[in-house]
Amino acid sequence: MNRVFIVDDNQKVRRVLRRHLKKKEYDIYEAENGTMALTEIEKIRPDLILLDVMMPDMDGFEVCKRLKQNPAISNIPIIFLTAKSEEDDIIAGLELGAVDYITKPFSHKELMTRVNTHIELKTARDTILLQREELKRANEELKKSNATKNKFFSIISHDLGNFFHALIGLSSMLTEEHDSLSVEKKEKVFEIILKSSEKGYRLLQNLLQWSQAQTGKITSKPTKFGLKTFIADNFELSSTQAKAKNITLVSSISDTTTVFTDKNMLDTVIRNLISNAIKFTPVNGKVELLSEEKDSEVEISISDTGVGISPQDIEKLFRVDINHSTIGTGEEKGTGLGLILCKEFVEKNGGKIWVESEVGKGSQFHIRLPSQ
Repeated sequence: MNRVFIVDDNQKVRRVLRRHLKKKEYDIYEAENGTMALTEIEKIRPDLILLDVMMPDMDGFEVCKRLKQNPAISNIPIIFLTAKSEEDDIIAGLELGAVDYITKPFSHKELMTRVNTHIELKTARDTILLQREELKRANEELKKSNATKNKFFSIISHDLGNFFHALIGLSSMLTEEHDSLSVEKKEKVFEIILKSSEKGYRLLQNLLQWSQAQTGKITSKPTKFGLKTFIADNFELSSTQAKAKNITLVSSISDTTTVFTDKNMLDTVIRNLISNAIKFTPVNGKVELLSEEKDSEVEISISDTGVGISPQDIEKLFRVDINHSTIGTGEEKGTGLGLILCKEFVEKNGGKIWVESEVGKGSQFHIRLPSQ
């Protein structure tokens, strides 16, 4: 039911207006002065305001001006009620944002025609605004979907393609030049093939998990588990990558710290963050993981002594619609997919992820997750 708010210091006028409007079954609210009207209108959010011009404490023009200055209620149509018929007063009211005016004494037919018209216009305008917002949301979803699809196919065509080209090239060299290659050269090629295969496998894992997340085939199944052993296992998996650059891995997790989250998802998140920390940390650096319990949450931090991230690049890190990838300190290449996957998995578990960094001094990625 539409709501009409009457502002008039004359009780008799309010009573007449109320009687006319109730025939149309409008919800009627009223105030006898401008100060009261400003407070009540913001709470009630009516569909139309009938506003008297001549009032003792604050005239209708001032009330209208203040209403239009408040973004939350500025779109409510205002019809002035005035005993004056001077053109200047009418123009002044319209310039302040009123949609119409009615000169006292008013007829029932004129009153109801103008009230009904402006309520219908407001209803139509609200419907259009709602449809516009829905269309905007749909466009944003479509944009995100297209960006996701483009990112997915870009990684498949470019990164996986390059990975297989490299493997094919190295394998062909071993096959065709096997007898002429020295033992040292063969060992070096075998090492490159192993490292490339490991990186390719990690990329494929991320791609599969990301595609499952986009299609709704992967859901969070949270359980409570200890964090210290979980982190130790991830450090073990990253030890080969760390040793190649002589990077020290340090865990400062308490024996009693627990999290309540999907273990497989968190495994993907931690694995990616540790790998990135090693990737962007120079030789002989350090990657440290610590945690802090805060009420019913646990904050996990992965810090490194790496190259750091500029403020403009931080804004791009978790966005699927921007292709952003940086070469590591050991010329390691990436796709930018890992951090996007981290954000999705953390948020699926009711958590939050963010980063603090300073160029030349390292980065610190933070994850906040439920502990119970």
